[in-house]
Amino acid sequence: MLISKYSGQCLCGAIRYSADVEPVFMGNCHCKDCQRTSGSAFVPAIIFSEHDVTITGTVKYYCSNDDNGNSHSRGFCPECGSQLFGKFSNMSGMIGIKAGTLNETSNYVPKLDFYVASATNWDFMNLDIPKKQGAAQS
Repeated sequence: MLISKYSGQCLCGAIRYSADVEPVFMGNCHCKDCQRTSGSAFVPAIIFSEHDVTITGTVKYYCSNDDNGNSHSRGFCPECGSQLFGKFSNMSGMIGIKAGTLNETSNYVPKLDFYVASATNWDFMNLDIPKKQGAAQS
């Protein structure tokens, strides 16, 4: 696999990915689902067209539904458990990548904080990034 600006892997290296184009979107999701699945205040997400991302290794997906009835499939490594990807029923043909899995994390430049209505009280956001409230989630 070529080393590209947007390449990364899981903790054990069994799954690797690469994208040789600029992403469609980069932002921090503060929704409750992302807090629960990450164990943190938010998920730094990069969205690409799925056909622009090359993935090697076997990804296992876990599917859940959000409060609006949309499905969200989270892709992880069955060996080490690292969560790397997200696919969304309301964003057909797109794939999300968790920025913390990038080989070069400085290539992640968030453009928006979203679902900030659900943010934790200990989440300190960059004031220079625009905010989108979203509905508070339980």
